[in-house]
Amino acid sequence: MTTFLLILSLLLTVFSSLLCWQVIEQRKTITRLMTQTMDNDQQFHLEREPDLILTLKVLNPIAVAKRESRSARVLADKFPVMIRKMVYQGVMKELEEEMVERGIDVEMHIEYR
Repeated sequence: MTTFLLILSLLLTVFSSLLCWQVIEQRKTITRLMTQTMDNDQQFHLEREPDLILTLKVLNPIAVAKRESRSARVLADKFPVMIRKMVYQGVMKELEEEMVERGIDVEMHIEYR
């Protein structure tokens, strides 16, 4: 019985050593890849000018919805999240139409934060 436990202990030690070695190698690989990625990102950012992004926030979308739509007056209290989304979609649509009329190419997205 003692022999069996000794062999089992040795096998477990060898196995844990193997796992430890793999973890160390993976950390080395991750570190190497991260430094390469950082170098590439720094070169990329140095070569390219930063983008300017315009952010628009409607301060009181529920009030806008109630002012602009009769159905929103009824739904605003029951479905405020849906009404907010609809207001932002409407504002985005109007801005896009205005930009098209002026001949300005824009790319518009709604971001949730």
